[in-house]
Amino acid sequence: MTDTPTSPALRTAAHILGGVMMLCAVAFALDVPRQLGVALYTEQYLAAVLGLGLAMAFLIAPRFRGALAVLDPLLAAVALVAAGYVAWTYPVLVNELVYKPLDGLVVALVLAGLAVEAVRRMTGPGLTIIVGVFILYGLFGHLLPFGMSRQIQWDRLAIYVAMDTNGMMGLPLMVTSVVVMTFVLMGQVLTRSGGGEFFNDLALSLVGRTRGGAAKIAVVSSFLFGSVSGSAVANVAASGVVTLPLMRRAGYKPHLAASIEALASTGGQLAPPIMGAAAFLMAEFLQIPYGTVVLAAIIPSALFYLAIFFYVDNHAAATGLRLPEDVEIRPLLHVLKDGWQFVAPFVVLIGGLFVLNWRPEMAALAAAALLAVLALILPYRGKRATIPELAFSLPRAGVAMIEIVVISAAAGIVIGVLNLSGLSFSLTLSLVSMAEGSLFLLLLLAGGVSVVLGMGMPTVGVYVLLASLIGPALTQAGINPIAAHMFLLYFGMLSMITPPVALASFTAASMAGADWMKTGFTAVRIGWVAYLIPFVMVFEPGLVMQADTITVVWQAAGALAGVYFATGAIFGYLRRPLSMPMRIFLMACALVAILPIEIAGLGHVVNVVAILAGAATLLLPFQMRNSQTEP
Repeated sequence: MTDTPTSPALRTAAHILGGVMMLCAVAFALDVPRQLGVALYTEQYLAAVLGLGLAMAFLIAPRFRGALAVLDPLLAAVALVAAGYVAWTYPVLVNELVYKPLDGLVVALVLAGLAVEAVRRMTGPGLTIIVGVFILYGLFGHLLPFGMSRQIQWDRLAIYVAMDTNGMMGLPLMVTSVVVMTFVLMGQVLTRSGGGEFFNDLALSLVGRTRGGAAKIAVVSSFLFGSVSGSAVANVAASGVVTLPLMRRAGYKPHLAASIEALASTGGQLAPPIMGAAAFLMAEFLQIPYGTVVLAAIIPSALFYLAIFFYVDNHAAATGLRLPEDVEIRPLLHVLKDGWQFVAPFVVLIGGLFVLNWRPEMAALAAAALLAVLALILPYRGKRATIPELAFSLPRAGVAMIEIVVISAAAGIVIGVLNLSGLSFSLTLSLVSMAEGSLFLLLLLAGGVSVVLGMGMPTVGVYVLLASLIGPALTQAGINPIAAHMFLLYFGMLSMITPPVALASFTAASMAGADWMKTGFTAVRIGWVAYLIPFVMVFEPGLVMQADTITVVWQAAGALAGVYFATGAIFGYLRRPLSMPMRIFLMACALVAILPIEIAGLGHVVNVVAILAGAATLLLPFQMRNSQTEP
């Protein structure tokens, strides 16, 4: 994130601003301004969040040294002043922007420029280059032999992308500021009250003494914590501190341990109930309840984690790796008895979302409040949270939101250019035309673009770009909208593990002392299902709950059997070593079980035969050799 150390003064200032931002988010979610008789435009709140987020980016990721070090806090101050001006004058300014007033133009240029620089500091060159390309297209696209038919004046472009509701003040920043912040706050309260330790203990109790227990602990704990943290890299850092040394002690090679941790942590971006910030954005893009998105993610996330779990189990069966005997494993009932206070908030969250139909931000705040109260009263393993510790969740959550806020602003710039230039419509037509009526070819194009755009970018940034650029083309081709967006979210998530730039894999590799490229390719190999299931979801929408109950159950069962067979076929071990002919046959059974194949009008009979044939193969009484069990 930064190559210049942050001074204590700048870090303290960033935490203060983070606390202020989170207090604003809580007040806005609880509708405090209206209750006090203050009428606010939503854009006024968004401008305040943007200013605070940009200011924190310059404080937490400084770039200047020596005498020039003063420029970082100066840029932070400029961001606060510019955004504050918009927030204060917006009721008047909004009616004057069409005339391109000088003050509005200056503030727009300042905010757009600072947003691009903040993105560069927080996420690196990948997203920055993409935003820069779109800005150049907005300015000079009329000179190209394709695209826009008329020129857009630079002043109109600046004002539009910086202050229009289709630009930086648009959907991504609104979802981030209104919904995501409350869930990140809940995650911080959970972390500071001992929830991470509880999840690790729970994982130990569930799978610690099974074969491959060390790696299974990583899978289970990363799933539990990753579904709350909302960040693959943060999940690696939080859970990997415990799981990576355990796997190393159990005999796992460094690159293998790192790849398992990276995969399990990345899957948290798809795991209900929170699914990272992208899930909230998906609900807004599709104009559907957040609960619908959560339900759609259940089967895909289960298949993702089961593929990892099957590999870990088979690998342990082949190698005999187990958890060291000196590791303390508490009985499950004792863990649940001591830590039920960490389960209760999730009951409130899920009940609020699905039973009481609360707004997501209200459900998250209620869960966070209950967790804070219980943490103050009930200790876990002899340690009780204190009021100062829980209060510090506010600034920590604010700092954790910096990257998401600046990415949302960058996404707003891209969406603004797409809308103003008409590129979104023309790109949809171009992609559909390139596919020439072939849905599979369109999906291949979309998947390839997704992986390329995702290099070095966080999942939320990838998804917003994909949903804006490619989402319309997929729905235009007749794909179920939820299946189309889950396809994009799945492939956007893969950027975390796919070389040559794979942030989660590289973070885990550095913590485990492993070769980062070997870790990345091993993660791809173990997580193979993530590259296949998105295509299956499109052709079998039952996997995202877009079908009747019988179809959903049948398609899920076929996919599960296929994942189980294919995992053994790829790694050469499933209950016993597999010969190459058996691996090929088992892979064929897996593909037929997963894919929607119909022959001679036999319907799903072919799939049933494939499942039975694969099961029969595994029940053969003799063993085959020439296996390959470790990447």
